[in-house]
Amino acid sequence: MSGQPNPRVGFFVTCLVDAIRPGIGFAAIQLLEEAGCTVEVPQQQTCCGQPAFNSGDDADAARLARQTVAALEPYDYAVLPSGSCAATIRHGYPDLLAGDPKWAARAAAVAAKTHEITSFLADVMGYVPEGRRLNASATYHDSCSGLREMGVAAQPRALLSHVEGLEMRALEGNDVCCGFGGTFCVKYSAISNAIVGEKAEAIERTGADLLLAGDLGCLMNMAGKLHRQGAKTRCFHTVEVLAGCADGPAIGEET
Repeated sequence: MSGQPNPRVGFFVTCLVDAIRPGIGFAAIQLLEEAGCTVEVPQQQTCCGQPAFNSGDDADAARLARQTVAALEPYDYAVLPSGSCAATIRHGYPDLLAGDPKWAARAAAVAAKTHEITSFLADVMGYVPEGRRLNASATYHDSCSGLREMGVAAQPRALLSHVEGLEMRALEGNDVCCGFGGTFCVKYSAISNAIVGEKAEAIERTGADLLLAGDLGCLMNMAGKLHRQGAKTRCFHTVEVLAGCADGPAIGEET
């Protein structure tokens, strides 16, 4: 391992994972512990404020930012299973609180130690999954915030390369938006539906059994469209495959 031994990690679960797919959180914690981290889930965490921030409600976003900064300050690292939420803390908080003399430095300090989980495992901890096998083919969608704001691209693919039996297939337009975009899919539903329709067609053309990505919002959007089109592609968060937890219901299949 290349990271510091036994770092104390504050795990930020995210709203969607907590409410919709908590198994992603458990899989992420499993991987962090395998990597040698001491993991805690701060009980005072709620929403990171991304919906408010993206909608221009800076006052409420800043209120949530202060609460999150206070929750994550005690830890060596803050780690999230979402590139978009991680980007909000890493890049949004310093801007939101730049004019607040009591919080600007604190926000910058938390931002500097905030990581998306696959990037943290690969780049900080030097983690390699061992003893994982999944006899399936998969394709990978690069979510916008994770790719463009957090630099997450090679890391999940490198980690997945250690899963025996998993065949990765290239996705045409892998770095093109799926149409979710947080509140974008609500405000501009027709445009969002057209975008995800093109994405679903590209996914089906790969013939892959699985679609993997690092943001649950994107996965829910794509899984919903694939299901409505009658596709057999099953959708999982990357950490679920890495943790050996892809043998249960896929996203959108929960009863």
